[in-house]
Amino acid sequence: MTPSPTVYLDHAATGPVRPEALAALQAWLAEPRGNPSGTHHLARHARRALDDARDVLAHALGCGPGDLVFTAGGTEADNLAVLGVAEAVAARTGRAPLVACSAVEHHAVLEPVHALGGVVIPVDATGRVDPGSLAEHLAADTDLVSVMAANNEVGTVNDLAALTAAVAAHTDGRARVHTDAVAAFPWLDLRQAAAGVDLLTLSAHKFGGCQGVGLLMVRPDVPLRARLLGGGQERDRRSGTQNVAGIVAMAAAAAVTAAERDATVRRVAGLRDRFVDGLRERLDGVEETVADRRLKVAGNAHVCIDGVVSEELMFLLDRSGVCASAASSCASGAISLSHVLEAMGIDRRRGAGAVRFTFGWSSTDDDVERAVGIAVDAVCRLRSARSVRSARFARPARAAG
Repeated sequence: MTPSPTVYLDHAATGPVRPEALAALQAWLAEPRGNPSGTHHLARHARRALDDARDVLAHALGCGPGDLVFTAGGTEADNLAVLGVAEAVAARTGRAPLVACSAVEHHAVLEPVHALGGVVIPVDATGRVDPGSLAEHLAADTDLVSVMAANNEVGTVNDLAALTAAVAAHTDGRARVHTDAVAAFPWLDLRQAAAGVDLLTLSAHKFGGCQGVGLLMVRPDVPLRARLLGGGQERDRRSGTQNVAGIVAMAAAAAVTAAERDATVRRVAGLRDRFVDGLRERLDGVEETVADRRLKVAGNAHVCIDGVVSEELMFLLDRSGVCASAASSCASGAISLSHVLEAMGIDRRRGAGAVRFTFGWSSTDDDVERAVGIAVDAVCRLRSARSVRSARFARPARAAG
């Protein structure tokens, strides 16, 4: 078989649609379908499909079907979690809500928390939240705390059980806990890892579903005010006709992801390890951002490469068919790090060459072999060019006397 011209190592950004999800999507779109809010037979068929998908996803998360609110993606679900709880608290109490989140959250959580004047919790050098530090930064009357299950950039996993216990102890059980689990679902059984949280976000395209569809899990006793008003769908928590096709595909992707998770984690962790080890064997100055791989999800290979600027490396990798993500940018000669790396205390010199390579269910042995060779060649070319530039602009030594 002729290898694909593209080596896709950006699964944390989005992943390919799984065959099972594509089949479910095509089957749904092949025939006339109704609006699930209607009453005729085609509408009732759509409602049954929606209910069946809800059952599958609820089983994958260990919650009740009625706990799920379907959204147009992870960003909307994160916004609904933070702002929906905050507005419900304000409406009930008449006071400004108190919210908090970690410093490495996705901007879909960080920006709503900032808008509410909330507290940002620091993280340690691995990008994780320490339960003791969390408690120290929370007021006793905090209403909502949001901490992601796994970081989308560096891949580290938070101990949600310990964090929810710390929140409960410090706030006497009053604060709700939300977790953005978008980057976690392919790798973690959230029925166990997130059993104690009150709200949870998923996005379908991160585990083999379609872009533009997600969900928010909301426990039955959590107050939540709708952000989208209109038809009162999703039990008055999110108005708008549901994307039945996307939801059916998301359920199919979730089912196969859960069924194959253990095998996928073992296989993909092996690919990730071979890739990083291959880079380090063939190149000096390659440092894993989080050295202990046991702290990370299996698909994440986040490295800092000395002697290159990540944006320049991305350009060469892309020209050779490798898709990855830069974790820093360079504007007017100044290196700008991501908020995640800054929160972890990564200095600008080290972070200048930060790159995120992420593997997924479709990654192969051939991807590893080709990506290592292409990345090594690109880094050597950049370092060589940098050496030439340095020599060209070096100030000549003065003659003695």
